[in-house]
Amino acid sequence: MVNPRKIFSNDRGIEMRFVVVLIIIALLVFKYWPDQPVPTAEESFIGPQIQTMKKAEQVEQQYLDALKKKDEHMEKQADGG
Repeated sequence: MVNPRKIFSNDRGIEMRFVVVLIIIALLVFKYWPDQPVPTAEESFIGPQIQTMKKAEQVEQQYLDALKKKDEHMEKQADGG
């Protein structure tokens, strides 16, 4: 009589070895797969919007500087000078 445990254990052993080999291959691929460089915001799809925002920040800074100069000039005028 054939022992059913030997039949099933042999099949499971082959399946388990196959699963273990697949896990090892997956881990090696994950470890040695080259990393993709992460693009900066300027290089991504929102790059044009970022550039427009930087230009707007420059315009805003120029406007604030002009307001500050105007206020200084008005204070100088108010002081009599």
